[in-house]
Amino acid sequence: MTFEIFKDSRKGRLNKISDVKGVKVGHSTIRDGKIKTGVTCIMPHDGDVFKEKLLASSYIINGYGKSLGLVQTEELGTLESPIFMTNTMSLGRVLDSSMKWMIDRYENVGDKAGAPNIIVTECNDGVINDMRGLHVKEENVLESLENIKEDFEEGSVGAGTGMISFNLKSGIGSSSRIIEIDGKDYTLGSLVLSNFGRIKDLKIEDRPLGREMYLKSKEKREDKDKGSIIIVLATDLPISSRQLKRLSKRATIGLGNVGSYLGHGSGDIVIAFSTANKIGESNFQEIKILKEDLLEEAFRACAESVEESVIKSLIYSESEVTKDGKKIFSLEENLKNLGIDF
Repeated sequence: MTFEIFKDSRKGRLNKISDVKGVKVGHSTIRDGKIKTGVTCIMPHDGDVFKEKLLASSYIINGYGKSLGLVQTEELGTLESPIFMTNTMSLGRVLDSSMKWMIDRYENVGDKAGAPNIIVTECNDGVINDMRGLHVKEENVLESLENIKEDFEEGSVGAGTGMISFNLKSGIGSSSRIIEIDGKDYTLGSLVLSNFGRIKDLKIEDRPLGREMYLKSKEKREDKDKGSIIIVLATDLPISSRQLKRLSKRATIGLGNVGSYLGHGSGDIVIAFSTANKIGESNFQEIKILKEDLLEEAFRACAESVEESVIKSLIYSESEVTKDGKKIFSLEENLKNLGIDF
């Protein structure tokens, strides 16, 4: 589906989280009958992420979720691993497999170097995918790591293969914004694993498109919002973990603008990191921090980027059949069927 949104915004070259230099994303997609799931990996920089940690933060908008690694991230304010996404019941397999990957890379991990804090996030894809089958394997985790690149796919791919948002097919979406401070350009990007919302609530650039679809549809579904969304923010702005938490809170504006009411059953989680400062192994670290009131445009960029990333997760996804044989329409096909111009 070709549709450009936020035409007046200043975006990065790819309009993806990977416009932040060093950030790459990889997928492993599993499609076999009723098995439709996968793994998505976000590599935060080109160097040694375990030995060169990044300042980071997490923000729990609504804690109906099972993600791993957020406790230590919150306590220490650093990121020291790739960020993984998968389905809810594959968390353990992804953690186990990624831990083996770390052990193979670092001979002291689990011994003198301690255990790495690996972040694994999840959304429930059990409507489309046979989630009980635990089909994500170690090979899928390794494949997602091997496939990392700047120009990655969006939509029904990787961890997004079995996701549904606003009763439409969704998955992975990403976007970026350019911010100018003191004559220098900085980048803020977001990536979402989108799996939440009711169709009647969907808005795209303030247009109540979901309500239009709902009113024209013969099937008036009133499903509860019982999905989730994982939001990852990356920036090259030199900001602290505390400032990253402030930034993360603005993701709620983006969710609200697209029609989320942060429902009871929706686990809405934000993870944010900055590539500007790398925390090494010396006893004293020198870091550069942005003046507080200069975060204003970053807040705006965050809200708008998250909003666009959710919309792109719909735009780039194709219709899919659930494991029970019911069709989940893509945004494009649903609009076409209902005769709505977009």
